[in-house]
Amino acid sequence: MTHPARILVVEDEAPIRRFLRPYLESQGHAVVEAETGAEALSLAASHNPDIVLLDLGLPDMDGLTVIARLREWSQAPIVILSARGHEQDKVAGLDAGADDYLSKPFSVAELGARIRVALRRSAKGDGAETPVLQCGELRIDLAARSVSVDGREAHLTPLEFKLLACLARHAGKVLTHRQILKEVWGPGAGESQAQSLRIHIHALRHKLERDPARPKHIRTETGVGYRFMCGPD
Repeated sequence: MTHPARILVVEDEAPIRRFLRPYLESQGHAVVEAETGAEALSLAASHNPDIVLLDLGLPDMDGLTVIARLREWSQAPIVILSARGHEQDKVAGLDAGADDYLSKPFSVAELGARIRVALRRSAKGDGAETPVLQCGELRIDLAARSVSVDGREAHLTPLEFKLLACLARHAGKVLTHRQILKEVWGPGAGESQAQSLRIHIHALRHKLERDPARPKHIRTETGVGYRFMCGPD
């Protein structure tokens, strides 16, 4: 079980709040609830939550507005919980500053895993580099720019390493195609680089994954982007 956290649940549907609270409290977390965007922003300021679980369909304002307002001053992880299953809604939420999303309906086991990942990232400091990441058989040394699998060096091109480093620095977080292209290829990246991204992901999987067809570390979030996993969740 992860260390207890203060969790702000922003959800206008009472049955969902009644569903979430017992589970979160059984994990040792303290729960604060908001039914509207305005209430969420007020409680976030007064309670300084460790993580925010946010529904996008709020009665007074769009959840994307809440994300943008929170990101003006808070770096607390934001996990979207939404019935909006369209890819463009997920991408918009992540690009606005959310860290992850879950489409309704979801299991509490999956929610718990996403919370643990988000809290671990937050504890390390968002964007803070760990020089060496050991992810099972995969070892990434960001400072030395070296990668090995089962103790054997993996020979990556400079662009492949830059892409892997981008994903690994944000381990556990969904990165949209746009976010990756901006960080790896630069802000002017276009459609040709988007195709290059897919090609380089394919190459990385074949060099790093034991089973490239069922990747353990570099996972596709269909229509959204990619997530690098370095652990059991």
